[in-house]
Amino acid sequence: MRPEAVIFDIGNVLIEWQPERFYDREIGADRRKAMFEAVDLHGMNDKVDQGHHFTDTVYATAEDYPDWRAEIRMWHDRWIEMAQPEISRSVRLLRALRSKGVPVFSLTNFGIESFDYALTHYPFLDEFDRKYISGHMKVTKPDAAIYRMVEDDCGIAPGNLLFADDRPDNIAAADARGWQTHLFTGPDGWAACLVDRGLLTEEEAA
Repeated sequence: MRPEAVIFDIGNVLIEWQPERFYDREIGADRRKAMFEAVDLHGMNDKVDQGHHFTDTVYATAEDYPDWRAEIRMWHDRWIEMAQPEISRSVRLLRALRSKGVPVFSLTNFGIESFDYALTHYPFLDEFDRKYISGHMKVTKPDAAIYRMVEDDCGIAPGNLLFADDRPDNIAAADARGWQTHLFTGPDGWAACLVDRGLLTEEEAA
């Protein structure tokens, strides 16, 4: 079935999101591993994605772990260095779909303030027909509620939505709702999927 709308995750689909790579470069792999074992940084980030204030959440965590204070604050102060570079072919696919009149949405685990900051570096994040940002929705993938909220808002039947995400658990949750899905492992495979579903020609997906 040809989808009526296409939904993009953002992190590792349109923009690389690699905090560990950033810390390996800045403090070395051994110290990074020690810090991630001592501090639940991804759990901290989950709170931001659920709508907690970006600065307050990161800085409060830094104060809870004084031995890692400076490094934890980097998660906020140098956040854009963790969220780069853009995945240029994925951006081209987004624009190719829109140029053909295909509705394109985002569905992303992203904080309110961090998303606003990302917009200043990646203007294409404002090109979606609808933006579903977890921080505003107060729920994150793979909770079934966030998928239901998308369905209710856009009014498109689940089976007519095509969703790309890099995390298998997020894809499994969408599958359970009856969505069409693609596990993103790179833009080439995503391009092939869009061609296969009749949304783009091979030339348009190049």
